[in-house]
Order: sequence, then structure tokens, then C-alpha cells
Amino acid sequence: MGQIAATPPRARTTSGLSARGLLLALRPRQWPKNGLVFIALAFTLNLQDVSLLLRSVATFVCFCALSSAGYLLNDVIDIDADRAHPTKRLRPIAAGQVPVNVALGLGVGLVCLGLIGTFMLSVPLGLLALTYVLLTAVYSTTLKHIVLLDIFGIAAGFVLRAAAGAVAIDVPISPWLYIATLLGALLLALGKRRTELETLGVEAAIGHRRNLQSYSIEFIDQLILLVSSAALMTYALYTFSAENLPRNHSMMLTIPVVMYGLFRYLFLVREADVGGAPEELLFRDRQLLASVVVWAVLAVTTLYLGR
Repeated sequence: MGQIAATPPRARTTSGLSARGLLLALRPRQWPKNGLVFIALAFTLNLQDVSLLLRSVATFVCFCALSSAGYLLNDVIDIDADRAHPTKRLRPIAAGQVPVNVALGLGVGLVCLGLIGTFMLSVPLGLLALTYVLLTAVYSTTLKHIVLLDIFGIAAGFVLRAAAGAVAIDVPISPWLYIATLLGALLLALGKRRTELETLGVEAAIGHRRNLQSYSIEFIDQLILLVSSAALMTYALYTFSAENLPRNHSMMLTIPVVMYGLFRYLFLVREADVGGAPEELLFRDRQLLASVVVWAVLAVTTLYLGR
């Protein structure tokens, strides 16, 4: 179920540069991932500090530039594999809407802008951004082909984003931030691999990405069960044992919302027609989006009222 009966026709390539294709190649739909830089600002109760808010916004913009550069590099490297994929063949670089030399040139420019911007904010932030760039390059060329290390490579990118948010406003980085971000990112990465196997079928998936021969849906489901359980337990422990939380443990009120959001995500990932990237489910499923919004509002309100 969910496997493709026949190899899809190749995407029709075009010549020349498409402005719309160039924008899509930057993957603006993935930019919300960089919203992790605002977590530290919100959970240290600094949302009302305009100067810190501006620093967080600047960090967000810089990481959008850096992440887009990473997507351009990844699409250039995977251009042949993407052209044989049922959905990735429509990506602008694979479809010929953005020439390879243009994509690489723009990628280099975005990396320069992102790094200059972060170093201008602070040297530690710049070094963290440089680490993110190197991780992205190593992932695109090597890590994504190594079983298990591929999902940790994806997760590390999320952790670096969250850490950048704390470094940008010069606040201590809570270990809860690392653990929660790592587990959530691992869950996304596992969902991505499961979707590839479910959508393409085992043989086609292996042809698209070498390391998928070492995965199976059963094995990924076991890892998802382990990681999702750890993520839920970690968040529950955070709500009544972390520092700077209301002493009446009112933050525990957010646990049911997190549980529902987690259950909803797992339900959608297991649906045969999930399609696309699991991380984009947030924008396609209203119930999942609503749970995230409710959690954010409830958590911030609880923190500020309990202050």
C-alpha cells in the first residue's frame, strides 16, 4: 500500500531562469523551521524586550539565508536522483527552471550574507552559524547516505537553530532546550524516512537514496515509538522540574495539548496518502496547526502570568 506501480515519467525540463522557480528553489516553506530561534526569547520571558526581539528576528533572517543555501546545494547534488522521484522531479533545479551554475552562485552569496550577518551580531553566534553551514555541507555530501547518522544529521541542524536563538540574546542554554529539540527533530527525520519508503516502495526508495536499503518501515516504526515516548516524557518532566517555571506547576496544563499534537502527527505520518515532507504537515493539517498555536499561546501565557 502506498507503493508506486510504475516509474513516473520524467519531469519536462526547461531552459533559462524562472523567477518563480528561483523562489521555490529557496524553499520558503521550510523557513518556519528557523522559528526555533525564538524559543529562547519566549521561554526566558523577553518577548517585550524590543532590542532582543530585533536580534532574534535578525538571527531568523540569517538562518533562512543559510538554510536556503543548503537546500540549493542539496538539490544540485541530488539533481539526477530527484529527476527519477515522483514529486522531487518537480523541484526547480531538477526540472531545469534554475540552472545549476545560478543555484550554486546564489547559494554562495546566501552563505556569505548569513555568516556576515551573524558575525555582526556576535562572534559566538557567527561561529554557531558557521558550524551549521559545515554540518549542512557534510550532510548533503556524506551523512545523508549513512544509516542512522542521516537522521542525527537532520536533528543536529534543528538543535543548532535552537541554540542560536539563545546565543543571539546572550541567555544560558537550558539542557531541556537541547533534549526537547533533539527528540522532536529525530521524530521529524524518522517520519521523513518512513514517508520515502511508504511512498516509493522499498526498491524505488533504495534507488533514490542508498541508505534506505538499511531501513524498513517496521524498524522505523520501532524507532518512532521509542523517540516519541522519550519526547513526551521529556516534556512532561520539563513542565514541573525545569527552572524559571511557575511554582504552582501550571505549565503541566500544556501536556494534553502536546500529547494531542504528537498523536495527530503520528497518525498523519502513518496515513498512506501523507505525501510530501512530514515537516510540511503543520501547514496542511488544520488540527495539527491548531494544536501548535494553542500550545504556544497557553505556554507563553502561563509563563508570563506565573512570573
